[in-house]
Amino acid sequence: MTSAVQELLSLLQLERLEDNLFRGQSRDIGTRYVFGGQVLGQALSAAQQTVDASRAAHSLHAYFLRAGDIEHPIIYSVERTRDGGSFSMRRVTAIQHGQPIFNFSASFQVAENGIEHQLPMPSVPAPGDLNPAAPLPAEVYDKLPAKLQRWFGNDGPFEFRHVYPRDELNPPKRPPFQHVWFRLAERAPDNPALQRALLAYSSDFHLIGTTMLPHGVSFLQSNVQVASLDHAMWFHRPFRVDQWLLYSCDSPTAQGARGLARGTIYSEDGRLVASTTQEGLVRVRAERGQD
Repeated sequence: MTSAVQELLSLLQLERLEDNLFRGQSRDIGTRYVFGGQVLGQALSAAQQTVDASRAAHSLHAYFLRAGDIEHPIIYSVERTRDGGSFSMRRVTAIQHGQPIFNFSASFQVAENGIEHQLPMPSVPAPGDLNPAAPLPAEVYDKLPAKLQRWFGNDGPFEFRHVYPRDELNPPKRPPFQHVWFRLAERAPDNPALQRALLAYSSDFHLIGTTMLPHGVSFLQSNVQVASLDHAMWFHRPFRVDQWLLYSCDSPTAQGARGLARGTIYSEDGRLVASTTQEGLVRVRAERGQD
């Protein structure tokens, strides 16, 4: 197993301090602050450890309150809000330096049979027909700050294959949607709770970026400020994160320095396994010298 995958799995296996209190470490993936997907995955991991294994998470809703400090651990306090006959509810507060940085709620359900339908998967090339992302030219990569080198490195825990590749250093304007195949780079344990935490982690990639596509701006630009404000996710059907999944994202609107993005996640055989929504802060300031 690669060091990046093992590190991610370790991040999601929290240290239990008390019955409802957990501690998680952070991983620097090249972002200025703690990656939002890390807090999502760790909060879900904490909540799952307080629920009977017969109940699986089917939805989560979260707000990002403050930027997370990569250099310090995060404490997760779980409130056992309700355990009913079929559903359980948990609330989680992530705390750093004595202040809440993240609020999270998740609902869990006993497996049941019922009516079933889904929208079809978009018609896109299969992951095997797409090339992996090309590395940046050495003369460009070597000039990037150390954090961005880490972000653009090819040794992360996930593989991504974009149906419509985009140059974040020179972004063109294009319609607000994208399709990205992704999978964990190594096989993960056969643990459905861990698989859901891994999918929550990976679901934070690409959403806010979709809101910027029509405007030809990138999070790499010095006059652009981007941050996750909230995140919601629904788990529909079984999946494995170490098998190819298609993330189909679109952004119906951006206004008031906020952009809204939606995502649907499909297995390679076309099953809709999860859905997401996220609103993000997207501030574009005028460059110096411009009116």
